[in-house]
Amino acid sequence: MRSSHILALALAVGAASMVMLPGAGAQSRSQVLQQAEASMVLTGHIDIGPQGQVEGFTLDKRDKVNDALAGFVEGQVQHWRFEPVQVDGHPVKARTPVSIRLGGKVTDDGRQQVTLLAANFERYDPASTEDVTRLKASPPAYPKEVYSIGGRGDVLLLVQVGRDGKVIDVATEQVNLRLATNEAVMRRMRDKLSQVSMAAARKWTFRVPTTGERKDDASWTVRVPVHFALNDDREARYGRWDAYIPGPRQQAPWRADTALGADANADLLPEGGVFMADAASRGPRLLTPLGG
Repeated sequence: MRSSHILALALAVGAASMVMLPGAGAQSRSQVLQQAEASMVLTGHIDIGPQGQVEGFTLDKRDKVNDALAGFVEGQVQHWRFEPVQVDGHPVKARTPVSIRLGGKVTDDGRQQVTLLAANFERYDPASTEDVTRLKASPPAYPKEVYSIGGRGDVLLLVQVGRDGKVIDVATEQVNLRLATNEAVMRRMRDKLSQVSMAAARKWTFRVPTTGERKDDASWTVRVPVHFALNDDREARYGRWDAYIPGPRQQAPWRADTALGADANADLLPEGGVFMADAASRGPRLLTPLGG
């Protein structure tokens, strides 16, 4: 969901957030920047009342976020309404984590417009017996050729898990980059990040469901996010704008008969989690548009 509500700020984003490497021709540079958005991901927790109203919102590391941006996000979240969370058939208060993606662009008069692009409320429960959970999953090595040019990105994997907890097959659903250069270089970066992620995933092992409706399935497909950042710069860059170049989405071969949904929230899944691709979200359901 893309919010129609915008915040106009006199902040310098523009070309400063779009890192262009040498060797990009004028035409390819222009084409790349047309794809790129200034992007920022913020996290926090929302307290939800028994009627689904927002009773409180805490933004993580607020001191690292521009005051106007933080106030904008806090104001929008306060207008959200969720489907009431129920326990044993009764509505209850609940707390949910949230990841929010902001998008920014510079207008002709030099001002920045900020929109709420997506929000994700998923949580990963490593103790769940109804879902596939992580058992052993060593992270992939950072490809040297990507690291050497400052390449950063996020890989979204689809992993088919067998009843023995071993990987049957793996595919890359999407690779989103946080570095803008010409299309040929970005294609090579996507390929490298995809290759090392899938190679690592083939060695992973999982705990399979032992309770719930899916426990007798022949196999399960899980969605696993893999993040590549330089020297753990995700922490250092919190509250700062990045270039964001979304890659094409593609379906896994073993799911060829399953429609590929345009889920704007999938790349906001919490790092380190494993998420059932064919199950309902474990997070609360937002009823209102992102902008309230």
